[in-house]
Amino acid sequence: MSLHARKPDPIPEETARVARAAFPDGNLYLRMREALDVIYADEDFADLFPTRGQPAEAPWRLALVTIFQFAEHLSDRGAADAVRGRIDWKYALSLELADPGFDHTVLSEFRTRLLMGGAERRLLDLLLRCARDRGLLKARGRQRTDSTPVLAAIRALNRVELVAETMRHALMILATLAPAWLRAHGRPEWVKRYERRPEDDGLPSKRAARQELAAIIGQDGLEVLVAVDADDAPPWLRDLPALRVLRSVWVQNYLPTETGLRWRTEREGLPPSAQFISSPYDTDAHYARKHTTSWVGYKVHLTETCEDDTPNLITAVETTPGPVADGAVTPRIHQDLAEHDLLPGRHVVDTGYLDAELLVTIPEQYGVDLLGPTRKDYHWQARAGQGFDAQGFAIDWGHEQATCPATASDPGSRPRAGRSRSARTNNTRRCGRHGSASRPKRMPLSTPDAPVSKARSRRPCVAAACGARATSAWLGHTWATS
Repeated sequence: MSLHARKPDPIPEETARVARAAFPDGNLYLRMREALDVIYADEDFADLFPTRGQPAEAPWRLALVTIFQFAEHLSDRGAADAVRGRIDWKYALSLELADPGFDHTVLSEFRTRLLMGGAERRLLDLLLRCARDRGLLKARGRQRTDSTPVLAAIRALNRVELVAETMRHALMILATLAPAWLRAHGRPEWVKRYERRPEDDGLPSKRAARQELAAIIGQDGLEVLVAVDADDAPPWLRDLPALRVLRSVWVQNYLPTETGLRWRTEREGLPPSAQFISSPYDTDAHYARKHTTSWVGYKVHLTETCEDDTPNLITAVETTPGPVADGAVTPRIHQDLAEHDLLPGRHVVDTGYLDAELLVTIPEQYGVDLLGPTRKDYHWQARAGQGFDAQGFAIDWGHEQATCPATASDPGSRPRAGRSRSARTNNTRRCGRHGSASRPKRMPLSTPDAPVSKARSRRPCVAAACGARATSAWLGHTWATS
């Protein structure tokens, strides 16, 4: 397919007349075309197509159809049918009412060109450029970010089901690519044991029976791995992805001993969720938990504008494995926004995207006011409402003095023994002499990783964030009230 770029066609008169008669009050696609006119042009995708060959369908139309079908959760076939049969789509795409459309496979080919050409973000960038040119995207405005789970397209398996399905997957690949080798090294009972998915037949109800089944599966997998590693085995078998996954899953679930493999328990050490393989079909999908929600898959971080007088527009999308903490993505989001000249003036986030370091570094590096609720104090004093919590102590960073809530001020601080000179503590031994219920404590002003000079610069930022948490600036722009 080749591209012969040309300007987007105007809306045919008959299409415009029928569309306005059918939708006198307009609809999403009519309003979009009237407000934004033409978002994409063929020249925007010229680098993805060769110059010779059969003429390709207009890329600017395919880009719009890709967005439309995502908005309506349509398959490629359903989207192609909508192009042929829906008046509002024909209006937005500048098509005659009798236009037959195109084959649904064209959409898949277009997405493949975007991915192979590293242009998967181009649709978003061009849309944002169009919105900026029409005054719908303000420079240094207000934006907000939050994350949501993305379920992997796999079955959620327990550990016994996982090893059984991994073994089954490896045998299926070997049966396809190396049938003669598998007949020579396989066992007859494997056919019945692994011909069906483990969840189809169900696992034994008793724990002892499940452990016995896990041991049998472990021995079967070990036989395959030993045979693959033998000198007479074809070397390319070891490089098969299914065999590499089999080896990794066996390492994480079995412990080799002198008498054979033993099923691993938490006492013997299981990989953390960020490294634990949950499916042989998607090794990047991991178990994750956020608040009361748990899933196996990924996490998508969406950043959007949240102005009062303009539509909300997504400006950045970051996808990570599920267990990755939100705070680890905060610098990447701002770097991405900076590279595309989309940085906000105020960035509203939830607690997961904040910590003391980010409250300092983000404003310094990007000039962005990072706004959000800081983490609660879960120490026993704050939970029980007794004694003095950390917020009760007044810190004079200039004189390195701490004053306890009972107004007993320590005369000074001293270096901690065996630590950096910048790491000091206050002796609050006299704290509570006015009848408070507190116990004598040593309150560190800093740690070796966060010296006084660094902590001093962070303290006002954290205090300001705590104060902003109760203001209308925060309450008016949270996700819950948006």
